[in-house]
Amino acid sequence: MTLETLSDIRVEAKRGVLFETPIVQASFKNADSLLNELDAAVRQRLADDSEGVQRSNIGGWHSDTFMTQWGGDAARALTDKAITIARRLSSFGEKSHDDFNWTTQMWANVSGPGASNHMHVHPGNLWSAVFYLDMGGAEEDPEVGGAFYFEDPRFPVAVMHNTAFRFVGQDGQPQSWQPEIRPKRGDLLMFPAWLRHGVRPYTGDKERVSIALNVDATLK
Repeated sequence: MTLETLSDIRVEAKRGVLFETPIVQASFKNADSLLNELDAAVRQRLADDSEGVQRSNIGGWHSDTFMTQWGGDAARALTDKAITIARRLSSFGEKSHDDFNWTTQMWANVSGPGASNHMHVHPGNLWSAVFYLDMGGAEEDPEVGGAFYFEDPRFPVAVMHNTAFRFVGQDGQPQSWQPEIRPKRGDLLMFPAWLRHGVRPYTGDKERVSIALNVDATLK
């Protein structure tokens, strides 16, 4: 038996992907009336309850989590759309989507200059989502910040002795451990509720307005 020379050895490798993490960015079309009604409801709630609550927000205003009650028909229309998307992204084995009660929580955020959201998750839910009503000028000038970002749930930096390590993606480029998304007015982001996420500091001189949702499904 002879050992082939290294130059004679050929390796065939097939790349695969496991444990996909779905991130959806949906753009609402022909929805100006919906967006305007939601914005009016948020502004009215801000006027009625200027204190709001403190959650992941650093600065800015965070409403209570009962917007499905005070947001009117527009809020209920948004929850219907979010549940429709969540159903398409979800599987329950032998159970059908109709075997579950689909429920939502909803709240609003108004973020002025300097506001941000630290990294966090939404435990006890299947999906989380953010719907954008006003980008505060970030669409025209990305330099004002306010980008939405996720943290790689594999935490490579925390467990690797070489902190410069990154996985090479299917595009052949190193994967960011905190990829950013810059949504626009009328965009809905939806992602697993366990995925850590946050919002970069906003440095513009206007206000950003968004609505956040949690979607869950429990057996009837």
